[in-house]
Amino acid sequence: MKSKLVGETSEQRTFVVVLDPGEEAFACLTAFAVEQGMTAASLTAIGAFEKAVVGWFDFQSKSYRRIPVDEQCEVLSAIGDIAVDDRGKPSLPMHAVLGLGDGSTRGGHLLEGYVRPTLEVTVLESPGHLRRRKRSELGIALIDLEA
Repeated sequence: MKSKLVGETSEQRTFVVVLDPGEEAFACLTAFAVEQGMTAASLTAIGAFEKAVVGWFDFQSKSYRRIPVDEQCEVLSAIGDIAVDDRGKPSLPMHAVLGLGDGSTRGGHLLEGYVRPTLEVTVLESPGHLRRRKRSELGIALIDLEA
């Protein structure tokens, strides 16, 4: 993974992050957010994966139903945000739409994505701090604007 700060004001930083073949996207981007001390940001990405797993949140079981994509796929769109979780660490949920070789798509919450050949990510840090809190009644952590 390589990154470059491409813009900075007193209020905001903008980074471009480029992942290399074989790197796992979710882990690398989480590590980047921790390294940069990010407490609030949005991100977008395009590129491709050799394989991936997306998830569909099942409210009944309060867990993600894993949807494996065991083939080369294009990252047609990936968007996410960064907020601090209950442990004080950056939390990074991402949603992705993946294009398959036959033109069909798979999408959902990105759980794993192994880069091939690249993933190009733009991270736009916000000047404020966001807090993500676990909502036990829902089984997931959501941004709490009151925190």
